[in-house]
Amino acid sequence: VSENQDLQDSIKPQKVEFHSLNFNTTLHWQPGWAREARDALYFVQYKVYGQSTWQNKDDCWGIPSHVCDLTHETSDIQEPYYGRVRATLAGVYSNWSLSCRFTPWRETMIGPPMVTVVHSNKSLTVKLQAPSSPYKRKRGSRITMTNYYDLLYQVFIINNLLDEQHRVLVYEGKDKVIKIQDLRPGVSYCIVAKTYVPMLDRSSAYSSRQCTVL
Repeated sequence: VSENQDLQDSIKPQKVEFHSLNFNTTLHWQPGWAREARDALYFVQYKVYGQSTWQNKDDCWGIPSHVCDLTHETSDIQEPYYGRVRATLAGVYSNWSLSCRFTPWRETMIGPPMVTVVHSNKSLTVKLQAPSSPYKRKRGSRITMTNYYDLLYQVFIINNLLDEQHRVLVYEGKDKVIKIQDLRPGVSYCIVAKTYVPMLDRSSAYSSRQCTVL
């Protein structure tokens, strides 16, 4: 029995945690510390906080992977969820490893906006598009993150003549189209933007750089 007990402990999944970006939510874990644990298969369950019964996630039942997509299962974004994972190897099952409590609305990371830059001789027009959630309207279009949060855009300009790392905040607000005037012709400028959620005091990563020479 003790050998089985050792194997049970040594294949038990570690660090079970939710990762979420724009409500695309996955459960991640690391294999147990036994060397042979890399051959283990995994079983995933989830539940809403306060429910007594765990639900099996059928697509993640006996899988070799260390990640399981729970976007659909966590679509009630105000609810707190738990996930748990167990491993099996050579007919032995580990105990369950539990995640921390996860509330999508509070904890999902918000992505940066999509940025398009159009230039004229002394100005740049910046167009911003909020990131999309995985959830769709009845007609099939994706619901944007502005439906769920009061989002602000932060737009930064980088003057490559001066310093490629120096970003200057030129706009913060809700407008989707902004104009940056009085720029110098012949100079290369880059624009990056972030999404900011005042209520949670949380910013996205920077968008990819959109660069142009006036």
